Formats: sequence, structure tokens, C-alpha cells
Amino acid sequence: MDLSTPKVMGILNVTPDSFSDGGKYTDLDSAIMQAEKMVKEGVNILDVGGYSSRPGADEVSVEEELERVVPVIEKLHDVCDLPISIDTFRSKVARAAVDAGANIVNDISAGEDDELMITTVAELKVPYIAMHKQGVPLTMQDNPEYDNVLKNVFEYLLAKKEECLNAGIVDLIIDPGFGFGKTIEHNYELLRNLNHFQLLGIPILVGLSRKSMIYKVLDSSAEEALNGTSFLHAYALQGGASILRVHDVKEAVECVKLWERLE
Repeated sequence: MDLSTPKVMGILNVTPDSFSDGGKYTDLDSAIMQAEKMVKEGVNILDVGGYSSRPGADEVSVEEELERVVPVIEKLHDVCDLPISIDTFRSKVARAAVDAGANIVNDISAGEDDELMITTVAELKVPYIAMHKQGVPLTMQDNPEYDNVLKNVFEYLLAKKEECLNAGIVDLIIDPGFGFGKTIEHNYELLRNLNHFQLLGIPILVGLSRKSMIYKVLDSSAEEALNGTSFLHAYALQGGASILRVHDVKEAVECVKLWERLE
């Protein structure tokens, strides 16, 4: 995939409890219909997740996560020729998903929650998205603290880049992890300075879609946060984002097209 121009990753949560679309695509038919809709709207990557990482989310067993994602990935692999990403922090799920047809591993823990993840991805020879987070989903928003959030996240991702490259991962993408163990102020400090992460010399994925950093500022809800999401997507593109991870593909694709015209 050519990331010299920004790409749109469509979120396909096959979970009952994700913060924006939980419960909508828990059966195979509805998941495939949503994927087909995103393809028509111009999505570049489909990101399938079976474990909600929203603040306060419940634990999910490995077996249940596999039961949720593998049939969807197998079907998508049969009917769609776009790259498929598996959103998981578990090496066992990553391996099964790649065997089923996934092409990318998107790990919110950057290998911290499964010591076998980075070596597994290197063995599978697929691109790896390594995200920064502080804490675990159940408690990560209780009271996140940093000495200097920009410096801390940058240094973490720099070290993670070296770890992944040394392990043999060739295609690496980094994600600052908006909303993962960060206050609203932390999130906007990172977004305001997103261009600094270009110094790492690897593509940047940004996941802002309908998050509380938007709707809490606007005193609204996740369902009402599309306009705010689009505005921050434009800001992220200006800061060097290579991939936008989104719930609303049509609007994100339009945002990229308009930004490209400006450029």
C-alpha cells in the first residue's frame, strides 16, 4: 500500500460493547453488509476487532475473541480484495486472523500485553501498528498522569520502533493512542504537536473517531460527534497522519480528498 497519500481505515467492531457501534455488527451477515457499505464509500483498509477497548470494558476470553473475528475475516477475505487488519493485543488471535486472511496486525498495547506478539508478527511477516496506551482499558481513564505527555509518548514510540525493527518487523506504523490513558488536555497536546511524530520516519495512524475528547468538549455524545471528528481529521492530516481510523468512511474519504486538493 502506498502511504504517500493518506488512507482511510474503516472500523468493523464485532463486539456487543464498543463505545460507538457496539452490538450493531455481532452477526456475520450484518458485519459483511457494513463492510460492503464501507467499501462502496471508498475505504482503503478494513479493521476487524472482537475485543472492546473502551474505558471500563469487560474482559473477553481468547476463545470468544476468536469466535467473533475469524469467521468475519474469512468471509471478507473471500469477498473483498482490500487489506484486512485484525485489531487485537493477543498473539494467538493475531496468528489465527492472519491464517484466516488478515494482512495487518493492529495492537493497542504495542506488544506490552502479550510478550509473544512482536516476535509473532515478525514471523508472520505482516505490517504492524503499534499504539501507545497507559494502563489497561478497565482503569486507564481513572487518573492518567505524565511528566510531559508529548515527550513521554514520543520516547515510548521511538523505543518501540527500535524493538520492532530489531525483532524483524519491516512494515511498522505508529499510533499515539488518543483516548488511551490520556486526559482531554493530553489528547489535544498530542494532536496539536502531531507533526513531531514524523521525526520517527514511519507512518502515523490516528484514531479520533467519535471519541470523548470531541464530544465532551462539545457537550454532546458519541452519536453527535461526526462533525467534530471531521474537523479534527483535517487537523490530523495537516499534522502528518497517514491513516485515519474511522467509523464514518464517506465523510473521512471526503476529508482526505479536500485536504489533498488544498495540498
